[in-house]
Amino acid sequence: MIDWNIQSPAHACQACEKPFVAREPYHTLLFDERHGYARLDVCEGCWEGQYRHGASDRKGFVSHWVGEYAPPPAAPPDPIPKETAESLLRRLIESNDPGHQRVCYILAVMLERKRLLKVQSQLFRDGERVFIYEQPKTGDVFTIVDPNVELSQIDELQREVAHLLEHGLYPPSEEPKGSGAIDGAVLAKSSNRSETIEVPASDQPSAIANANL
Repeated sequence: MIDWNIQSPAHACQACEKPFVAREPYHTLLFDERHGYARLDVCEGCWEGQYRHGASDRKGFVSHWVGEYAPPPAAPPDPIPKETAESLLRRLIESNDPGHQRVCYILAVMLERKRLLKVQSQLFRDGERVFIYEQPKTGDVFTIVDPNVELSQIDELQREVAHLLEHGLYPPSEEPKGSGAIDGAVLAKSSNRSETIEVPASDQPSAIANANL
């Protein structure tokens, strides 16, 4: 079983320790390690000098992409936030509750369809398909396992996601209301994504494009 996780970009090169500056290009390498996935963020100089040649031959290499560093924003005031698909996804992943695996997958599909998340890679590990998503604005990487959603589960998932978006992760106990804002056809098609093993996203159509949405 793969632990879900969110990995934020480093604020300095992890090879030479030079701090990144705003809008500076940096290179992210993703590796499959014994207990999960690990990202490595390096500056252009270290990429050219240490990683450009032979990076894909290193043990556990999964994928590589280029991002643009954005300094973290100042902390906003702490009013009661309105739940969004992205904030809910983060909270569910942080809870590390296997019971939320299907909802996390559906939220990731929603965010990908709205171009708020981007698939950087997909691969198989321990018999499960894993999607590596990146949030382009923050550079955060999300590890999402495909739970193989079945057609018979779609209505239930619609209600569950809509309820969580309306009431939050820990609402008072009550029955889910409404049919939700997710198109059942979207879920049905997204559950039948094409099979791809360890292929960087730059070399393939996105998972949503594969689903012909």
